[in-house]
Amino acid sequence: MNKVRLATVWLDGCSGCHMSLLDLDEGFADVAAQIDLVYSPIADVKEFPRDVHVTLVEGAVSSDEAEEQIRHIRERSKIVVSFGDCAVTANVPGMRNQFKVDDVLARGYLENATINEGIPTLGIPRLLPQARPVHELIDVEVFLPGCPPPSEAILYVLTELLEGRMPDLTQKTRFGA
Repeated sequence: MNKVRLATVWLDGCSGCHMSLLDLDEGFADVAAQIDLVYSPIADVKEFPRDVHVTLVEGAVSSDEAEEQIRHIRERSKIVVSFGDCAVTANVPGMRNQFKVDDVLARGYLENATINEGIPTLGIPRLLPQARPVHELIDVEVFLPGCPPPSEAILYVLTELLEGRMPDLTQKTRFGA
């Protein structure tokens, strides 16, 4: 039996969605037998691979680096799942959207700094003017809301996708659930 090539990605979010994924407990064992985890923040893989069947994307797209990454992921994934409210709506990262980027950086790195005052410039991706939900940049097949999504909803989505069906989440979760 060929296993489904699964990837998970963490953009601008808190990692709560990945923690909820790990909370599948024994349900994860059933899923794990059917997948090859080919890319994830919980695996040491440096480059996003080709021919990924399903990619769970956590977090909003908030930087130029994340924008490039999400487009690369779309090119290499058959099914993209917006994984959690930050990916679906920009949620908490989007709270900065009412302010200019320079003002956000000044507030965080100058006004509230107690040591090492200064806006970092080396090794830090440039923030986009707005934090954006994933579907505003690429096509998304499945929207899995929740902050974080409940483990039962994640298991349902993965099980349906592994069976070749598109999940209907209308009775499984909602925003902020």
